[in-house]
This record gives sequence, C-alpha cells and structure tokens, in this order.
Amino acid sequence: MGKQSTKKYHKLSLQKYTRKGILKMAGVQPLPEVLPGFEHINRYWDKNMKVPAAKIMPGEFYVSRSGEMIVTVLGSCISACIRDVQLGVGGMNHFMLPQQGNHSTENWGDGVSSASRYGNWAMEYLINEILKLGGTRRNLEIKVFGGGNVLSNMTDIGERNIDFVRKYVYQENFEIQAQDVGDIYPRKVLYFPDTGAVKIRKLRETTNDTLLQRENSYSRKLNNKPDSSGDVELFS
Repeated sequence: MGKQSTKKYHKLSLQKYTRKGILKMAGVQPLPEVLPGFEHINRYWDKNMKVPAAKIMPGEFYVSRSGEMIVTVLGSCISACIRDVQLGVGGMNHFMLPQQGNHSTENWGDGVSSASRYGNWAMEYLINEILKLGGTRRNLEIKVFGGGNVLSNMTDIGERNIDFVRKYVYQENFEIQAQDVGDIYPRKVLYFPDTGAVKIRKLRETTNDTLLQRENSYSRKLNNKPDSSGDVELFS
C-alpha cells in the first residue's frame, strides 16, 4: 500500500470513530444551533422523518428558523402553530386555560379573567418571539390544533380552550388558516415552521394514560399557581 493510500485509510479510520463520524454512519445529522431561551427544550434527531426535532410539553413553546420539526401530543390542550410565511421562522405552543375563577373569554379589556390572561401569555410570547426574529404581523400564518374531550373530570376544558384561541385570533385581527380541533381523541402534531406543513395523527387506540396524567398534573399546577404573569403586549 502506497503512502497516499495509507494516509487516506488513516484519515477515514479517524473519521469513522469520531462522534460526528459515528452519527453520520448511523444517518444522524448534528442538530442546528438552538435559539437563546430554548436550551431547556428536548431536541433530538428524528430517525423516521430524518429531520432535527424539538418536543414540547404542556406549558412550553418553541421557535425555530433552522428547518426543525416541532412535535407535541395534545389531549384537551391547544397548540397554535404560527410562522412568518416569508422568512420561514415559526414555532408552536402547548397550553390550556386554568379552571379556577371566571373562565369567560368574552371580555378582553379590564374585565379579562385570569384564565384568559394565561391564554394571552401563551399566544403572545410565541408571536413576540417570531417578531423579534424579524417576522411581521401581516405575514403570520396561524394553524390551531387540539382541544379534545379527553379528560373525564373536566368535560368542557377542551371546548373552552378552542373558544379562547378562536376569539384571541379574531380579536388580534389574525385569521386561522387551518385547524383540527375538538373530537374525543388525543392528537400527535408534527409541525414544520419553515414550510408550514403539519402532520396530524389521531391516537384512537392509546394503550397508556401518560397523556392524561400529564394534562391532569399540568391543570393542577395552573390552578394552584397565583396569577403573577401580568399583561403581555404584542410588538407591532
């Protein structure tokens, strides 16, 4: 074997056993750099879709501009998938309204309920993050999912979440471009902010109650948490 061949073989051998080389052989690509403030989100390489992915849990939101897929599983909760159609910057939230107190979403001025303020927070932090990255209101595309009747001890929570997000979008002079809400089944949502594509799978035969436990736990935390978030103003 000549010197050139030996060097080439040695180089390939070194590459093979580096972390990047091992991931490459397994078909796994390195994850894009995460935006500041989202370091706590669970990010991974999705082997089935062959894309970098971020999975959000109840009470979280995530924004990307790097061709990532955002994943969540919804029961009674709502997810809004929002992006700037020109920039391909977008994200997803995952929230429900608290149960306690006055749940009316009819008033949006001084009489707004604490539950509605929490919904405002979930929507406006997501929108503001997109606007801070260069997005503009007129270019925002909004799609809404979830609100299923899956929690037996809270029969109307899904409907209230749907009612809230629809009224919020209307009051803020946006439009809902697509939606899949209500029904009795949990949903797995895969969202691609760069293209706006969404894949939905209704979980008609779930064999465990992890989702129900997670949403019940989230609901209890909301109901026991004092309303200290204040108001959030949308950037122009």
